[in-house]
Order: sequence, then structure tokens, then C-alpha cells
Amino acid sequence: MKKLLLLIGFIVLSLSASAQNTYTVNNETLELKTEVEGNLDLLWNIFDGKYRYFVRTKDGSIQELVNTKSDETKKYQEEYKAVLNNLTQDYDLTADKVNLTLFSLKEYFNTYNATSDLSYNYEERAKIQTRLGIFGGLTNQPFVENPNNQSVPFFGLEFEVFEASKLPRHALFFHLRHSLKHDDFDFSSTQLAIGYRFRFINKQAFNFYGNLKIVTYGHSDGKIYYTDEDNPGSLIVEDVSTTGIQVPFILGVGADIKVTKNSFITLAYHDIYAVFIDNNDNFPIDFAIGYKINL
Repeated sequence: MKKLLLLIGFIVLSLSASAQNTYTVNNETLELKTEVEGNLDLLWNIFDGKYRYFVRTKDGSIQELVNTKSDETKKYQEEYKAVLNNLTQDYDLTADKVNLTLFSLKEYFNTYNATSDLSYNYEERAKIQTRLGIFGGLTNQPFVENPNNQSVPFFGLEFEVFEASKLPRHALFFHLRHSLKHDDFDFSSTQLAIGYRFRFINKQAFNFYGNLKIVTYGHSDGKIYYTDEDNPGSLIVEDVSTTGIQVPFILGVGADIKVTKNSFITLAYHDIYAVFIDNNDNFPIDFAIGYKINL
């Protein structure tokens, strides 16, 4: 057993040793890991709980990437951006949006190495794009008993997240909406939903999609109506104020019409049918029009 533990320890130490090497930078001896290797190498390690990053050029020289705070202005000076811009200026790359984090630096180094060396291969991370929208419309609260089939106004916000590609089909959305009361339908609700969107028709100027609200968190307030089981045909009215989470799987459809490079008019039929909650007996009305912009 002891021999096995010694063997495992030796393997772990060997792997650790192969993952990092010793360098001398400004008369300081450091054990550094190689994260990216190419025309520019990205080296790093953690010292006393602090991340430190270094760039190594083809001639073997190493510079530390630092971001010190000015004693006078108390602002970070972002020296690392000037170092990177100087090393990559021949290929018109800019480090203005690079953060001093391993994730951001790795992406920038990979981009430079792939640009300066056509034989350099790396797996580019999926980039995320977002959209923010506002909307408003009319609803007859399809999942609440509505004896007079009264429609009321609603309005809301939507935040959409998807992979940045030319024509993305899949998206995740966060949907916040509030419906108002009416004299003939004293019921209001506020709902936050998380859902999935798939674009069936996906063109530059127009797309048509299906929505699936997977999880909702909502608050309802007002009067609800339900049939008296002992006296069919009569309604019981009850004051309610409820808050809760549901997994209703609500289906809907929508369309985005491009009006500028980064904005869209959106048309939606939100709550058509729910898989795990009951629809009322009225034909579902839940139409909205809105406006979206790319962030």
C-alpha cells in the first residue's frame, strides 16, 4: 500500500513538474505554467493568492503583465495593454478590451498566434451575444378562470442570450411581465420566466420562432373564479394573493423583423398552451408587440 501511495505521489509530482518550469524575471526566480504556446507564449501562476501573468516572445524574453493603481489618481493604469499592443501592432490587433484574467488573455494570445501563424490551431470559444427587449400587449389570462373573457393590458422586459453566429437558431430567454387589473376582471399578475427559443425560419431580415417557458416565478393578486361543484353553473369568487414557482412548459410563438443593423420589431403570441397547468375555457389571447436591440 505504501509503495502504491509513493508511486501515485511520484506521478503527481512528475505531472506537476512537466506543467510548469522555472524562469528568472527581473532577478526573481518563478515557477510558471505555460497556458498558450506560439509566437507569443502566455505564462502564469498564483503567488500568495495573487494571479500573475507573463508574456514570452520568440526570442525568449519575458515581461510581466501588470495593472497597477496610481497613487495620485487612484485609477488602474493598465500597463499590460500597452505591452500587448506593442507586441501585436504588426497585425493591427488591439488589447483595449482585454481584461487581466486568464480567460481573456488566453483568447487574445490565441487570436494573435493564429493571425501571425497560419499553421497555429486552437479551439475558439463560443462567443455569447445578448438582446434586450421591451413589449406590451393584451391578454385574457389564459390560465386563470375569466368568466367575462375580459382582456387586460400587460407589459414587460425580455433578456435573450444566444451563441454569436451569423444566424443563431437556439436561445435562452428571461422574461419579466406584469398584467393589469380591469373593473370587470379584478386580477393582476407579475411573472418572471426562464425559457428556451428555437428559430424555425431564420433569415437575416426576419425570423420566426417557438418559445417554451420552462420555469416561472410569479405573484398573483385579486379575485379568482371557479365553479361550485355542489351547484353546477354557479361561480364562487375568492380573494387571493399568491406567490410561487411553477414548471408549466408554456408554449408560444414569435417573430423578429429587422429594422436597423442592431434592432428589431418583435411580434409575439406568448401563452398559447401549457403542458402542466390547465387552460381556461376561453380561446387564449396573449398578443404583444415590442422592440429589441443587440447589446
